[in-house]
Amino acid sequence: MRRSPHLGPLLLLTVVAAALGLGIYSGVRARSVADGTLKNATAEAAIAVVNVVSPKPNAAAQEVLLPGTTQAFTDAPIFARTNGYVKAWYFDIGAHVKQGQLLAVIETPEVDQQLQQARANLETAQANLRQAQITADRWQALLESDSVSKQETDVAVSALSAMKATVNSNVANVRQLEQLQGFQKIFAPFDGVITARNVDIGVLINAGSLTTSGRELFHMAAIHKLRVFVAVPEIYSRAARPGASATLTLDEFPGRSFHGTLVRNANAIDLASRTLNVEVDVDNPGGELLPGAYVFVHLTMPTQVQTLTVPANALLFRAEGLQAAVVRDGQAQLVPVKIGRDYGITVEIVTGLQPTDQVIVAPSDSLISGTRVRIARAPAAPSP
Repeated sequence: MRRSPHLGPLLLLTVVAAALGLGIYSGVRARSVADGTLKNATAEAAIAVVNVVSPKPNAAAQEVLLPGTTQAFTDAPIFARTNGYVKAWYFDIGAHVKQGQLLAVIETPEVDQQLQQARANLETAQANLRQAQITADRWQALLESDSVSKQETDVAVSALSAMKATVNSNVANVRQLEQLQGFQKIFAPFDGVITARNVDIGVLINAGSLTTSGRELFHMAAIHKLRVFVAVPEIYSRAARPGASATLTLDEFPGRSFHGTLVRNANAIDLASRTLNVEVDVDNPGGELLPGAYVFVHLTMPTQVQTLTVPANALLFRAEGLQAAVVRDGQAQLVPVKIGRDYGITVEIVTGLQPTDQVIVAPSDSLISGTRVRIARAPAAPSP
C-alpha cells in the first residue's frame, strides 16, 4: 500500500497545532490560578489580626473600700442660759466627765436682784389678793340683805379676779427667775470628754446659742461609740443593708482593724453625687479611736453581685458611650459596657460582658461591628 505524499506535512501541522493549543491553555490556566491566588491573598491580608483576652472574675469586687470620717456618737456645745460672770470651772480639755457632774459656776448678781424684786412684788400681790378677797366676801354678804347694790358687788368680785391673775403672773415671774438662777451651775448633760473650754474665771457670760452672740462655755463629745458616715456609690448600694458588718482600718493603726455595724442608711440616692449616705457605728470603749479621724470602711458585697476585669486599653470611648469589642463568629462586635472601679491597668466591668467573651485588646479606632477579624493567639483562660 502506497502512502500519500501529502500525509506527512498534514500530520506535522496537526501536531504543531495541538502543541500550540496545549501551550495556550496551560498559559491561560496558570494565569487564572495566579489571579485566584492573588485575590485570596489580598482578601486574607484585608482581615485584621487582633489579640484577645477573656474577662477575669473580679475577686476584689466582693469588698468595697470607701473613705469615711469618725464622729462622736453625741456631740454638743455647752452654753449658759443666764447672764453673769464665771466664778469657777472644774474641768479642762481631755477630761472625762460623767452625766450630772458640775462643770462651772456662774455668778448672776443681776438675776439675783431681779428675783428678790419679783418675790417682793409677789408678796405685795398676795396681800392685795387677801384684801380683795375680804372685800368681795363682805359685799356678797351685804348683797343678801340688799344693803348694797348688785353693781357694787360685781365690781368687788371682779377686783378679786384681777388680783388673782396678778398673783399668778407674779408667781410665774418668780419661777422664771428661779430657773435662770438655777442655770448658775453648768452640769454635764451626758457621759463624755471635754473637747473644748472657752471660759476662764471672771469672764462675762451672756445667755445664748450658736445663732446669737452667746459664748460657748464647753464642747463635749461622747466617744464610747463613734459614728462613721460613708457615701456609698449607687452601684454598691446593695451592700449597704442595715445590720451588715463593716471593718474599719486606719493608717495610725497598721495591721489592726476595728469592727462596726451598719445601722442605717438614708434610703435615698443623693442626686448630686449619686451616692447613698450610710451610718456605721463602732464601739470604742477604750477611746482608741478619736472623733474626726480619717478611716477606710470595708463593706462586703452581696454574693449575687458579679463583676469582671479587663485591660484598660480594651475600651473604646465613642459618642455612643463606653464600648468594648468582642470576637463572635469571626467578626468584631461592639458592645456597650459600664465600668465600676478603675484599677489603673485594668478596670472593673459591671455590665456588658460575659466571662466567655473574647475581648479585643487595643482595638483600632476605626473598628466597627461586623468587621472580619482573625485572632492572633488563643485567649487566656479566665482565672477561677
